[in-house]
Amino acid sequence: MTPLRIAISPCPNDSFIFGAWVLGLTSSPQDRDCRFFWHDVQELNHGALTGEWDVIKVSAATALRLEGSCTILPSGGAFGLEHGPKLVTRTDFDGELRRIAVPGLDTTAACVLHAALEGNFTPVPIIFHAIVDAVRDGEVDAGLLIHETALIHERYDLALRLDLGQWWRERTGALPLPLGCIVARNELGPAMHLAVASSIRASILHARARRESIMPFVATLARELDAATLEQHIAAYVNAFSLDMGPDGQTALNTLQTLRDLS
Repeated sequence: MTPLRIAISPCPNDSFIFGAWVLGLTSSPQDRDCRFFWHDVQELNHGALTGEWDVIKVSAATALRLEGSCTILPSGGAFGLEHGPKLVTRTDFDGELRRIAVPGLDTTAACVLHAALEGNFTPVPIIFHAIVDAVRDGEVDAGLLIHETALIHERYDLALRLDLGQWWRERTGALPLPLGCIVARNELGPAMHLAVASSIRASILHARARRESIMPFVATLARELDAATLEQHIAAYVNAFSLDMGPDGQTALNTLQTLRDLS
């Protein structure tokens, strides 16, 4: 039997969620051999749309486009409760926000920003970890930060222009912001979908109970290396919705779908 191909991002919440599974500290679904791949979020979105892997972490906005080929799993996702992507500029910038760096055109961050600014900007897709430099060097007027860097933009002497997490809460009545989801190919079948979701939950519970066994792995893949930032990122995006998104998580996804349709 061919191995199950699982593709995730190297951001701290994914590493924390999948770490115990990757390291063999919890069992794989149906004892299936697994191969893990790490890619940037936009590369993951593209790979999911082209059928490259079996189980994939994708932007929630992309997950909503995959209904015919994939199923959104109830566990493993990233839902923001208090935090979200941050739109930043240089502290001395006082012009119009015409060119904005985004971490991929298919990301939830880009989708929500398009709605918030009513599309009045030109998106410039740049890999997420290069956005800070693009803003500081004046290549773009502003940048949309995701992952752990969004939590520490002041460290780079950047000014916050718009907190999309706050914008979303005010617009939706405090629904969680669905940033990422785990999807599985439909050809795997419902039984494997359930088994994968169960393996993800077991991996999360192990990580919570034995953080010392997971955090060195998380740190090896992270862009920001200090322990406080890693813990802040995990606290922000690994929560009850990661174990099971439940009805509120589904409502949030439905709301994002409506937002996409209106944009």
